[in-house]
Amino acid sequence: MANGTLYFIPVPLTEDTTPQQVLPAEVLTQIHQLQHFIVENEKTARHILAASGHPTPMRELHLYLLNKDTPTKELNALLQPLQKGLDVGLMSEAGCPGIADPGANLASLAHHKGFKVAPLIGPSSLLLSLMASGLNGQRFTFLGYLPAEKNERVKTIKGIEFDSKKQQATQLFIETPYRNQHVLEDLIATLQPQTRLCVACNVTGKDELIVTKTIADWKKATLPDLHKKPTVFLLLA
Repeated sequence: MANGTLYFIPVPLTEDTTPQQVLPAEVLTQIHQLQHFIVENEKTARHILAASGHPTPMRELHLYLLNKDTPTKELNALLQPLQKGLDVGLMSEAGCPGIADPGANLASLAHHKGFKVAPLIGPSSLLLSLMASGLNGQRFTFLGYLPAEKNERVKTIKGIEFDSKKQQATQLFIETPYRNQHVLEDLIATLQPQTRLCVACNVTGKDELIVTKTIADWKKATLPDLHKKPTVFLLLA
């Protein structure tokens, strides 16, 4: 019996976006053929699958949980359907699984065991933000999350700016949504006047905001309200 395939399924970035708006028809067809899903949040996953028009009643689908608290020793069990020849879909809370997401560890284990890992086409807030930012798209680095503590965060911001100037590379990072406003204020207070900063908020959503300014110009502007809104920050020194 051939092994199943582990499909990485992108999902909408915002609650006001439907799967049909951001996923190609071929991807939706593939999702509808799956009965087994590894998900970060069961409620969110069922909502997205139902909204996608999945033909199987939600109660009949098999959902397995994978989040940041899942012990490494439990990853093997998540891959067992693949050993039985069943295809499995991996879904994050938003965007592309495996990027700033616990799905990366599962993909690593799947490769180690010889399973096929197949990424499906869909929205990535990081790439969409970079595309629209006007910053360097030839050389860039994604840094994940900044430190939560203010002094450490400011120190890290200075280091990020130094690296960006030295490498002429765009630096991308994200933050827990309730800390977004503090991060924006620290960036504007810490970075050099000519450093360019892009703020990409609720990408693909109805209230999408993607704005790039120098720090000097950000200091003259009314700051957007980023509180509890998914946001990507990008800078180029």
